[in-house]
Amino acid sequence: MTHPASDVVQLAVRLRQLAYNLWWTWNPDAQLIFQELSPLTWERANHNAVAVLNEVSDSELQARLRDRDFSRIVKHVIGEFDAYMHPKTTWASELIPQFTGTIAYFSAEFGLHESLPIYSGGLGILAGDHAKSASDLGLPFVAIGLFYKHGYFRQAIRQDGWQEEHDHSNFPEQLPLQLLRTEDGAPLLNSVLFGDQSITFRTWQANVGRIKLYLLDTDVPENEPHVRNLTSHVYGGDTNTRIGQEVVLGIGGVRLLRSLGVEPSVYHMNEGHSAFLALELLRKELTRGKSKEDAEHHVRSRCIFTTHTPVPAGHDRFTPDALRSILGRFWESTGLSHAEMMAYGRVNPHDEHEPFTMTVLALRMSRSANGVSELHGRTSREMWKGLYGVEDEARVPIGYITNGVHTPGWATMRAHEFWNKRLGVDWTDKLVDPRFWSKIEEDGLANDEELWAFRCMLRRDLVEFVRKRVEDRSMRLGNHEPASPVSLLSPDALTICFARRFATYKRAPLIFQRLEHVIPLLTDTHRPVQLIFAGKAHPRDDGGKRYIQHIIGLTKHAQLVGRVVFLEDYDINVARHLVAGADVWLNTPRRPLEASGTSGQKVAIHGGLNLSILDGWWREAFDGGNGWSIGDDTSDANPDLQDEKDFQSLYSMLKDHVLPEFYERDERGIPLRWMRRIRHAMRTIIPMYNTDRMVVEYTVRYYLSGSSVEIPSVSSTLPVDSQTPAGM
Repeated sequence: MTHPASDVVQLAVRLRQLAYNLWWTWNPDAQLIFQELSPLTWERANHNAVAVLNEVSDSELQARLRDRDFSRIVKHVIGEFDAYMHPKTTWASELIPQFTGTIAYFSAEFGLHESLPIYSGGLGILAGDHAKSASDLGLPFVAIGLFYKHGYFRQAIRQDGWQEEHDHSNFPEQLPLQLLRTEDGAPLLNSVLFGDQSITFRTWQANVGRIKLYLLDTDVPENEPHVRNLTSHVYGGDTNTRIGQEVVLGIGGVRLLRSLGVEPSVYHMNEGHSAFLALELLRKELTRGKSKEDAEHHVRSRCIFTTHTPVPAGHDRFTPDALRSILGRFWESTGLSHAEMMAYGRVNPHDEHEPFTMTVLALRMSRSANGVSELHGRTSREMWKGLYGVEDEARVPIGYITNGVHTPGWATMRAHEFWNKRLGVDWTDKLVDPRFWSKIEEDGLANDEELWAFRCMLRRDLVEFVRKRVEDRSMRLGNHEPASPVSLLSPDALTICFARRFATYKRAPLIFQRLEHVIPLLTDTHRPVQLIFAGKAHPRDDGGKRYIQHIIGLTKHAQLVGRVVFLEDYDINVARHLVAGADVWLNTPRRPLEASGTSGQKVAIHGGLNLSILDGWWREAFDGGNGWSIGDDTSDANPDLQDEKDFQSLYSMLKDHVLPEFYERDERGIPLRWMRRIRHAMRTIIPMYNTDRMVVEYTVRYYLSGSSVEIPSVSSTLPVDSQTPAGM
């Protein structure tokens, strides 16, 4: 059967449209289409659908689409995409049909996919997952961020183990981005004042399922060279660069939405980087003639704020002189003094020496605020109680909503395929239904043989991925690694992964605190253990870099060669392989400095288990049977003493519990106690610790508050029996 030329051309057009919507990043069938078109480009471009289609000519694409089998797959995926984009109902349309406002979500970074590297770490990953679930739920939602031409740095490890940072370039024409234009086809430009000069910015649009993400970019000819580079790097440059980025994000983001005719009913600030948006909203109301009190009330009624930082030093602070220099002209039109502007960002408004803190501005100008786990909410209330003039932290109006992950986006192709076959339905439709996931324990869903085979397959995938990465690095550098890639790691050994930002409080080397104890544990020929590390240290964090160097040194230790590996240049792609292949996900932060953490939530759908300090989300999720805890629910004031206690707990937990359960096998070679623990982890973690549940909570607790919409309870918006972490 031949395909009419018009049908083929139309299908090619639709496929190009699909490449420009990041929905394909959480649809495995769509990813396979682009991989099939050019496997080499797919790998070289870090799984970039736009780069693949730029490589494939129109004539080649049309020729491929004349193949009946390939065209059938493409039509099926396009049909799924159309059904997703134009559903009969969504969660939002069914539960809150009368809510007609728009939610504007501001974040300094968005981690949506490895092919769009405009993120640095957990904050961006959380923002990307939040946006995907907002799309899945059908919320009226737009997102605002910055386009970083050079993104975050590429990591290279020197021979001596020291991290080096290298720039890379993001070329918009090779990314799923489209430039916003005016009706006459010219780029849509907006501007903000920065000191005495005007900064012009253009905007790139990324489609994330049903929602739009707008990325602001100062690299335009209208700007001076140093201003063109303002948005070049994630968190790059000096204090002026940081303030400049935050002016563009907060003030510029509000102005962009106005130019598009979007008047949000809710402005959600994801961390304090975008808090200047409150000053822009305030300026607008004051210039309309409102009193200061009425203008403040108007702004507060529309803003909510999520804080992610549990230590005072982690919050942006700017001197009075810096803000006078940069925001002086901007603020003049309000008729208020510089001191009055500074007061919005000070704990003590009358202390003229106190710097301006972005978190204080966000807290002062929001109707509600939250941390990202129960313990972090408590820590935040303690940290900011002086702002509210109270001694009892319980009286501080900062709640919490525990973070989750966009499970369909983090599940590998193998996981999607495995669960769809075993469950008989699209498991993503049952994501937040605890009754459905309870079947994993009640009747198995997948039997032990299938589940153990699944785990062995994922572990093999990870081992081979690591070997290939190490081999590629060795060939690139022309040097010899301590171990041959083919002898690196074992597909049969208990595999523990640690991957995250290498901040010192995360204590990556904790497991090596006493090598004389750990080496015998790792090298036991009957119960071998292997460790895979990955992560980047901030360019100015020498302590984090020393941790990396220490671990690199251990990869060359005579007794640990081939058993301990560090993967350089951590990104979403590396993370996806690690969370899929890990038998155990290790997390060792110093309490209570892990605000939430989400990496361990991603292992559950792959049958991985958590071994973690009782901090952030794990403190709420751990029930004694779904993983293991390190230490107890307390913290010691002496960090050295706490490190020693936590190491001893980690070591004994591995020796006395983790290893025996993994290596105790029945006659079929299956670890039955391990299987029971995996099933219990899936039942308790998958339906709870995901961004669908999280975004539902944000909607019910915060987005709808202050609106005229009748607000349902969280329990009524999720399946019956769902028990969500209760925010305040």
